[in-house]
Amino acid sequence: MKIKNKVQLIGNLGNDPKITKLEKGNMLAKFSIATNESYLNKVGERVENTQWHNVIAWGKTAEIVEKILKKGNEVVIDGKLINRTYEDDKGVKHYITEIQANELLKISAKE
Repeated sequence: MKIKNKVQLIGNLGNDPKITKLEKGNMLAKFSIATNESYLNKVGERVENTQWHNVIAWGKTAEIVEKILKKGNEVVIDGKLINRTYEDDKGVKHYITEIQANELLKISAKE
């Protein structure tokens, strides 16, 4: 089996997930997570770098998100990259990259 599109991230939720219940009973969860890394620059100072990632989850995974995740939780996301485009009402094309979560694991609750 070849893995062509796989993403694994560990990060903290920036906000409570937004849950949308769609027609025919399907569910969509949207949230963002922050990943942090640090390094020493040329003069030996520690530099912190935070990246924000948009995450979506469908169906049963979205149900789990709704039940267990909230702002500040540390979570492991296993999924794939999704790229999509849309055109706004002014005709401007927008490009979005999201992570579609297939599995997740709550590591800790940040209270």
